[in-house]
Amino acid sequence: MNKKYEIDMCSGSVFQKMLLFAIPLMCSSILQLLFNAADIVVVGRFAGDNALAAVGSNSSLINLLTNVFVGLSIGTNVLTAQYYGGKKEKDLKETVHTSILLSICSGLILTVIGIAGAKPLLELMQAPEEVLNLAVIYLRIYFLGMTSTMVYNFGSAILRAVGDTQRPLYYLLGAGIINVILNLFFVITCHMGVAGVAAATAISQTISAFLVIRCLMKEQGGIHLDLKELKINGEKFARIVRIGLPAGFQGMVFSLSNVVIQSAVNSFGAVAVAGNSAAANIEGFVYMAMNAFYQATISFTSQNYGAREYKRIYKILFAGELYVIITGVLLGNLALFFGKSLLGIYSPSADVVAAGLGRMQVICTLYALCGMMDVFVGALRGIGYSVVPMVVSLIGACGLRLLWIATIFQMPQYHSMRTIYISYPVTWTITFFIHAVTFLIVSRKALKSEEVMA
Repeated sequence: MNKKYEIDMCSGSVFQKMLLFAIPLMCSSILQLLFNAADIVVVGRFAGDNALAAVGSNSSLINLLTNVFVGLSIGTNVLTAQYYGGKKEKDLKETVHTSILLSICSGLILTVIGIAGAKPLLELMQAPEEVLNLAVIYLRIYFLGMTSTMVYNFGSAILRAVGDTQRPLYYLLGAGIINVILNLFFVITCHMGVAGVAAATAISQTISAFLVIRCLMKEQGGIHLDLKELKINGEKFARIVRIGLPAGFQGMVFSLSNVVIQSAVNSFGAVAVAGNSAAANIEGFVYMAMNAFYQATISFTSQNYGAREYKRIYKILFAGELYVIITGVLLGNLALFFGKSLLGIYSPSADVVAAGLGRMQVICTLYALCGMMDVFVGALRGIGYSVVPMVVSLIGACGLRLLWIATIFQMPQYHSMRTIYISYPVTWTITFFIHAVTFLIVSRKALKSEEVMA
């Protein structure tokens, strides 16, 4: 590992090192969102509200289709960090090569699914008729770049696991600049509309994937990538799947619940869809800022678990929760305070801005609850428990959210956009408390089994 990019997670100040780890990761996540934001801003400004709604209506479906495979990258992150912390070079090397080949296979599968299933899936989601054809075009072109997306996600998960969050940031910065330039060129100069922004995203994702692969090929030691040695190691694949598949399945079901919610939003028309999409995009920046501490919790917990530094795990959890509360409260309320101006960037329509503000008034003020819930999930996955947080999240968040839409939302007096949005903080709160109790029970059992419980 290139030492100047490495963070020693197993000694020293947890608070300082988690912050050093999380800030570049936060910036990387925000840059990823800027890819989508550039798409939405450009089409909203230069291709109209229907094009804006077409791009926005795809977000929950894209997440639904990709989350299982992105979840597998969490398995890669945990396994790599545990072997790195435990100084197991051979296991680390096998994990790296298995993960990269798995990412390629995942991307190819997703490309086929995305292209073949675009129209029927969007019709199932009740995408407004006036935006359906545009949404299909965007989705199909977007998924042409899915192999690159998966390779970048798995590659950056490997780098995160060994403490490097800086270089993925640099690669995304370069790719993001190219994405914005191509967006403007394809839409304004070439008049390609949604096809142009999808193509720009696919190209930029390919550039970031190339850079992360090049980085791994130049590394030394256990994380060195040799393309000639790409193969699936059965044991490592099974462990990645055991940790990552529940995380991916959880993400998929979360996205499924969001698809149901998106369908409910779609029933209010194109203006509501556009406003909801713009607000969700802004909120995404707050979420990704909090998510950096979730990712930090996973990596720090995994390395310390692998290094048998069990006493630090509770310090890591406390630091993650503190950071995510500060981040969620501060950024969430700042987003709401500047909400009208921010939404105006996405669309000049007063109706679209008003629809977006309706969502932000509910979500942004309480967004820290979502981050607090996620940090507990990260700590559980870091010690190798992935099924437990999946079950809790599916019942506590997804199940209750779907029940809310099927019951309360269907009542005439509560059949409104605001009722849809209230389901989020309600389910976050319930799930957070269940995760907290679960972690206390599971962690005591797991660490006592190692006979080093604090």
